[in-house]
Amino acid sequence: MARMNQQCATWVIDLLDIQPHERVLEVGFGPGVGIQLLARSAGYVAGVDASEAMVEQATARNVQAVERGHVDLRHGSVERLPFADNTFDKALAINSMQVWPDAVAGLREIGRVLKPGGRIALAFTPYAGQPKSGVPAMLTAVAFTEAHVVETELGFCVLAIKP
Repeated sequence: MARMNQQCATWVIDLLDIQPHERVLEVGFGPGVGIQLLARSAGYVAGVDASEAMVEQATARNVQAVERGHVDLRHGSVERLPFADNTFDKALAINSMQVWPDAVAGLREIGRVLKPGGRIALAFTPYAGQPKSGVPAMLTAVAFTEAHVVETELGFCVLAIKP
């Protein structure tokens, strides 16, 4: 999973144009490859994953950044993110939204923790099984704006902004 998602994570991070002063959240970080890449460019990186095994694996992969307080990885659910309102500049989820118990609730919760003007990226590789139709409308329904799809051979990504 780590190798397969690395190219997609690099692409999504580039689409979000992560800056050194920004605080970034990854939901469903899996083995922590995206977290590792984010830690190279963001000021602070946090992540939530529903799998305790993935939290352990990602923590081991990012142990130095975690020890320095640059990366904060937690076990939890996208429907109840353990962060204050307006905490993050950007948020991403790669190949995870399709397995959230309640995608709409998860998107609302990500919107809660994003700062006004914050950007979200939802990316899916071809093997994710997520159809692109409906994802922009779902984001718009929970009050994100400028939702649009970007496609490549790696898959597709839906980008949007919190007003």
